[in-house]
Amino acid sequence: MQTAEIRRRFLAHFEAAGHTVVPSAPLLLEDPNLLFVNAGMVPFKPYFLGQETPPYGTATSVQKCVRTLDIEEVGKTTRHGTFFQMNGNFSFGQYFKEGAITHAWRLVTGHVDDGGLGFDAEKVWVTVLEGDHESRELWRSVAGLPDERIQDRDLNDNYWHMGVPGPGGPCSEIYIDRGPEFGPDGGPVVDEDRFLEIWNLVFMQEEITNVRAKDQFDVVGPLPSQNIDTGMGLERVAYLLQGKQNLYETDEVFPVIERASQLTGRTYGANHVDDVRFRVVADHVRSGLMLMGDGVTPGNEARGYVLRRLLRRAVRSMRLLGYEDPALPELLPVSLDRMKASYPELEADFPRIEQVAYAEEDAFRSTLGKGTQIFDVAAQKVKADGGTGLSGEAAFTLHDTYGFPIDLTLEMAQEQGLSVDADGFRALMAEQKARAKADAKAKKGVHADTHAYRAALDANGPTDWQAYTTLSTESRVLALLSQGEAVPALTAGSIGEVVLDRTPFYAESGGQNADAGTLTWSGHGGGTAEVLDVQRPIKGLVVHQVRVLEGELVVDEQLSADVDPEWRLGARQAHSGTHVVHAALREVLGPTALQSGSYNRPGYLRLDFGWSGALSPEQLHDVEHVSNRALREDLPVSAQYMTLPEAREWGALALFGETYGEEVRVVEIGGPWSRELCGGTHVDRSSQIGTVVVTSDGSVGAGNRRIEALTGLEGFAYLAKERDLVLQLTDVLKARPEEVPTRVNDLLARLKATEKELEKLKAAELQGAAGDVAAAAVDVDGVAVVTHRAEGVGGGDVRSLALDVRGRLQDRAAVVVVVGTANDRPSVVVALTPAAQERGLAANALVGVVGERIGGKGGGKPDVAQGGGTDVAGIDAAFAAVLDAVRVAVGR
Repeated sequence: MQTAEIRRRFLAHFEAAGHTVVPSAPLLLEDPNLLFVNAGMVPFKPYFLGQETPPYGTATSVQKCVRTLDIEEVGKTTRHGTFFQMNGNFSFGQYFKEGAITHAWRLVTGHVDDGGLGFDAEKVWVTVLEGDHESRELWRSVAGLPDERIQDRDLNDNYWHMGVPGPGGPCSEIYIDRGPEFGPDGGPVVDEDRFLEIWNLVFMQEEITNVRAKDQFDVVGPLPSQNIDTGMGLERVAYLLQGKQNLYETDEVFPVIERASQLTGRTYGANHVDDVRFRVVADHVRSGLMLMGDGVTPGNEARGYVLRRLLRRAVRSMRLLGYEDPALPELLPVSLDRMKASYPELEADFPRIEQVAYAEEDAFRSTLGKGTQIFDVAAQKVKADGGTGLSGEAAFTLHDTYGFPIDLTLEMAQEQGLSVDADGFRALMAEQKARAKADAKAKKGVHADTHAYRAALDANGPTDWQAYTTLSTESRVLALLSQGEAVPALTAGSIGEVVLDRTPFYAESGGQNADAGTLTWSGHGGGTAEVLDVQRPIKGLVVHQVRVLEGELVVDEQLSADVDPEWRLGARQAHSGTHVVHAALREVLGPTALQSGSYNRPGYLRLDFGWSGALSPEQLHDVEHVSNRALREDLPVSAQYMTLPEAREWGALALFGETYGEEVRVVEIGGPWSRELCGGTHVDRSSQIGTVVVTSDGSVGAGNRRIEALTGLEGFAYLAKERDLVLQLTDVLKARPEEVPTRVNDLLARLKATEKELEKLKAAELQGAAGDVAAAAVDVDGVAVVTHRAEGVGGGDVRSLALDVRGRLQDRAAVVVVVGTANDRPSVVVALTPAAQERGLAANALVGVVGERIGGKGGGKPDVAQGGGTDVAGIDAAFAAVLDAVRVAVGR
């Protein structure tokens, strides 16, 4: 059974049971705690946490997921991948344990012809939380499982919570016995390779707090409502139903391995080392495809960095398999061909996806070329010095500076008869990871090994920071850094860090992006550097990350440091706009609507604030109105320095739970109307913000909302687009702008009325046609056979017509076959009277006869079956085949 078919059956099963089918959320679902969606329940978290009211009582989905904790481990085992799909069904107080167990059992063991997955009930084992007698009894009564196939497990295995205070509850896991060839008997408590988990049913029933470990927490009490959250691993079910050994051999993954094998001339299954590389290729190509499909592009930070690593590891693995030509153009289309059945949007967006992917591979191939030259030089030096091994530091430099994978370094060293200090390399990598974690937490730039920064500060004193007073300074280069180490020069094309004696550049802080601009010098032949980022890695020191565009920058160089004035103006407008929106929120919602975080860049701002529940359209309108009223009033903007106690006494708001020094900067707009502790850059008067256009409001966690807005020219551009849209509508509708909503509502109402009338007419037409269709029956050895082609009819209408015709022939043995041709795709329904079934005929057999001729298949019961296909040209042949099949069956 194909993966896409398993997915379809899962959704159809729960839709038939009354669940709302919810499309997969994007992998980049906005959640402050997640890089990517990593579980099927993530989109439903606001409902389970009580932050939002669910729009449905029950739901089902197949959610795209990505987990990236151990990318280096992918392929070393066959059980886990980076991208996976999680089938789930969810209940928000509608049903509980009995419902969840009943739904799961019917799908897992249901007959394939009836839409089930067809697992042998005798091979199903389950686990329950020890002491959960209710679940044990339900598995006995609902599924008929014997006690020996229901095993108890402790809190570590069979209790679910999110690791923080909130909902929790016991869970019950469903396992399939793969057979003695996979391990010893005794159920999942003995061996989880032989007994493979496919589905986890979580029974959310209590609120927990004081979470200390997976099995250590305190129960506050029962939840207001009992909820269900389940997760079925689609890939695991697929390889079980496809008779494969692991997820890498399934229909959505293995074709990439097959193509990689053709390209490299290597055979999958020949040896473990190559198998790991094949699996890395297959997993990373598919994961990269899905990430790019959801809008991720390769980069050096966060999500972009994950994608870059995936694509480059795939390319690297192909190289280690012996294939040195561009690999992604050969592999990505194969993955697309397998994934588009479930995600057709990938095909429409593939031109963009392949452009991004192939450019990334080209860049990496160039990196590999440079790295190879550097390696050759290092290897020659080792040999000239009489050595036998490459140092860990040299391997680390190749990896960190040139992006050269350690696997490739090891392979090339072996070819030259050299060893590599792998332990030294891993130690340096561990140090870098520790620095990276500290860097992410403290926002200290790309390389946060503070010894180099501390040395620069000790030698030269604090930076003379003039961002509040000027956009340009004449400055001297005090230190240059590359990869966290002091260097004498930065050459054209390189990226490094620059410490100046004075600077006009704003260093990122308080949610405001760093300034953009240039460094320009005339000494040593002159040159220019683009300022990419500005940070404060340690107190008192401002560090500029730059890309040298031309020339060479050396220590002690005199240069001009110039902030891009347009950038700074946009940043000032956005940051002052953030304060204005914050004050407007408190005016509209009350003083408890306090800012909890913010981010602003030129023309854009977002502000997180404490609030439960979505803002109404009227509230959002009021926030925007109050903000723009403040701009029209041209309020003065000023900054004053004072002690923290003085600022608090003055009523200034201290935000984010930050640690402040004794002296603080208080920015006020319109006096007490907006008074906040802030180190950002601001306009001189509120009117200079230009405009505030609120564009969105959403939830970002328990009790927190996020509002987004545009300022300045970006805000006006947004309004201009809306104006143009209204003008287009007024032209199409021949109405004045204020009449557009009424006209659109009228058109929608008329459209709905027309659709209803058309449905009535179609139903009447089909009903009227049923008599003529029945009258056209052909007698085949005493069986009335109706074969009818319903042009332009599809879905439920085909079924209705077939059943209506059968009803007119109930007094005799009759076979009714109706094929609809809506959208040039045939859909078939076969309906038999009881007398026809007594003659040995079955609808589910005849629908297969039709399916073979129209490029499809079908299924159902002996009395009624249905299916579909792709080839309308085969309909006549299908009808002829039905007549032959009936003739053979009844003529026995």
